[in-house]
Amino acid sequence: MSEGSVPAGFTTIQGLVWPERGVCTERDLYLRLNGPASLSNSRREVVFSRTGFAQFNSWFNLFNLGKWRRCCDLRTLGLRLEGSGRFEVAVFLVSPHRSWERWDEVVTLEEGTPARIDLGGMIAECDGAGLLYFELRALRSGRLTGGGWETADPARRAVDLMLSVTTFRREAEVARTVQRFESYIADSPLRDGIRMTVVDNGQSLELAPSPHVTVIANENLGGAGGFSRGLLAARDSGATHCLFMDDDASTHMESLERTWQFLAYATDPATAVAGAMINASHRWAIWENGALFDQRCQPLHMGTDLRDAGQSFAMEFATTGRAPDKFYGGWWYFAFPVERVTHQPFPFFVRGDDVSFSLVHDFDIVTLNGVVSFQDSFTDKESPLTWYLDLRSHLAHHLSLPAMQIGRLRALKIAVWFFLRNLPRMHYETLEAISIALEDVQKGPAFFDENADMATRRADMKALTRAEAWGPAWQAGPDRIRFNPENRLWRLLMKMTLNGHLLPFFRHYGNRVTIEAQDRSSLRRTWGAAEITYLSADGQRSYTVRHSKRALLARGLRFGRAAIGFLRDYDRLQVDWRAGYMRLTAEPYWREKLGMTGGTPETAPKEQDRQTA
Repeated sequence: MSEGSVPAGFTTIQGLVWPERGVCTERDLYLRLNGPASLSNSRREVVFSRTGFAQFNSWFNLFNLGKWRRCCDLRTLGLRLEGSGRFEVAVFLVSPHRSWERWDEVVTLEEGTPARIDLGGMIAECDGAGLLYFELRALRSGRLTGGGWETADPARRAVDLMLSVTTFRREAEVARTVQRFESYIADSPLRDGIRMTVVDNGQSLELAPSPHVTVIANENLGGAGGFSRGLLAARDSGATHCLFMDDDASTHMESLERTWQFLAYATDPATAVAGAMINASHRWAIWENGALFDQRCQPLHMGTDLRDAGQSFAMEFATTGRAPDKFYGGWWYFAFPVERVTHQPFPFFVRGDDVSFSLVHDFDIVTLNGVVSFQDSFTDKESPLTWYLDLRSHLAHHLSLPAMQIGRLRALKIAVWFFLRNLPRMHYETLEAISIALEDVQKGPAFFDENADMATRRADMKALTRAEAWGPAWQAGPDRIRFNPENRLWRLLMKMTLNGHLLPFFRHYGNRVTIEAQDRSSLRRTWGAAEITYLSADGQRSYTVRHSKRALLARGLRFGRAAIGFLRDYDRLQVDWRAGYMRLTAEPYWREKLGMTGGTPETAPKEQDRQTA
């Protein structure tokens, strides 16, 4: 251990993250305190009296040594601590299938003079998955004001990271995001290596000019069009990497530094970083830490309780190795190397563009602890429009990418699953939207080109959505349960009768239930129901759907006709989609579509890309 000034040549590759009002204040996700120790959120410091104890074994402040060794070939490492006082410091190396290693030191901290603990021995002990964290016990009164994990290794590349934010008439949210970014970048040591471009699809922003933030007015071609414009801006301006992120940017700014440093040190130039996502209603639980697409989207590590150190450790161990096949990152936070991009986003408008972009590129996608975006509940956003968008993108992936080829029956099975998923929920308007999606996919990629702004279909879906539209919450009355959905035999009867649609007069005697937002995607309580009231996450909105054999018959006939056409024309569709995908993801297509001039247009993806896509 060495005390005094931080040795020259050391770079902080991961600093501490603190609870932050407006983002997340679940303290156990950041640190745990015991005894006479207190956290000051405003000053971002821990104040200790003698025997006060602080533990940084939290998801936001772990250091995934195994991941840094695998992806960055890390050779040197140290822990820097800032503050005042005298402390017993314990650093732990947590391994999944062996005893933990522990290194103890006593350090004296002085204001303006950080202390550093050399952890080279820990690197030698880590031969696979391994996590580091530290604990402090005060030997006298003192404060911890900062800290971080450092290396003397040289970076492998100079990163010029451009944040691409797409927005549509969310002026207040974007203004807050820009303000947070400006405050952060003003004092950041990376201020010359990170900048932001806001692509304004609504052409309604009025932001003051800034050296670090650029606003581009853009035609509203959805997220796909906005992020395509941002990617082209990154390429034209010479950025080495581009980071797609949401306009509300509910993420800690420290995520940007962690991402920048990891990309700078990565041994593979194709390294990309995918941020996790947390539902803002439960800021302690992972909603998705990366995902797989295999016939449907499969979020990974959903439900991991970040307040539980053991669950956090297990998730980090599981993500240390290379991401599995068919892995993708959501565009709420996705950073990637510009030079490795061979395909622009496909013009889906929204939904599916991020999946397609990850699948078609050979990125080494990595997730980093603490790099996460907090999002509003996805269940509230579910509607006939989102189901329409999801199904058509699911089918497009399998039709257009050779590596995703699954055959006509398995492809149609995806659409059938979408239909059957909504049948017991009595979402007849969604069933109609699913049929329309299946019909539109059969029109080929030309339909997506001609309807890149989705104006017609958005209007169609809005007109279609009546019963399933959110309105002011109303008291639906007590539940009426005549068929117990918890009983296996009753559930079997309901499944065999299509949830009562094959039973006479079922609407008169079926269950009447109210389902809250967290259970909206679950089918368990829908079995036996003839009337369901759904409540939003905040409890302020609701809608009610009711049993109708006539509605199901009409939707079923339309879906059946579309399914027959899909099976009949599958071979032709596959040829059309593969050729169309190449054309509609080529850079010249998007430059023309967006009315861009200048820049350095590139040719369409090369032939070898077509064979490996």
